Amino acid sequence: MEGAANTVAHGDTVTLHYRLSSQSGHEFESTFGGEPAIFVLGQGELAENLERWLIGLPPHETHVFQLEPDQAFGRCDPALVQRIPLGDFPAEMRVEAHTLIEFSLPNGSRLPGTVLEKTASEAVVDFNHPLCDCPVLFEVEVLAIRRSESQAPGSR
Repeated sequence: MEGAANTVAHGDTVTLHYRLSSQSGHEFESTFGGEPAIFVLGQGELAENLERWLIGLPPHETHVFQLEPDQAFGRCDPALVQRIPLGDFPAEMRVEAHTLIEFSLPNGSRLPGTVLEKTASEAVVDFNHPLCDCPVLFEVEVLAIRRSESQAPGSR
């Protein structure tokens, strides 16, 4: 049996609405007005830097965090911009400049990359998060918190 929790903790299943926007108000992503997001805190479903702002939040309150790049998606790393021969892309993959492509890694995880440039023989792909180097507003409303049985008070 899963128990309800009073505030968000690591390992909880959290149902929430969130919005990421620039400090000037440009919205990058939002679940407000649609289906809420549901995820287990600490499983990598939400950026780790954003997850830490959820710890201790109670349900049914809206919070807005003004985050500097190091508090959100970090700084861009030039080493994450790579030249990839076009022959290394799957034949069915459309490789065009200014598009986001998801790559499958050998361990089964997915890695998004933005194609910055395409030549006749290669593509320049940026694997940095698209919001690196950007200050962002992170607005969140926790709708529900479920603590797994192993985390519930009195469980072993």
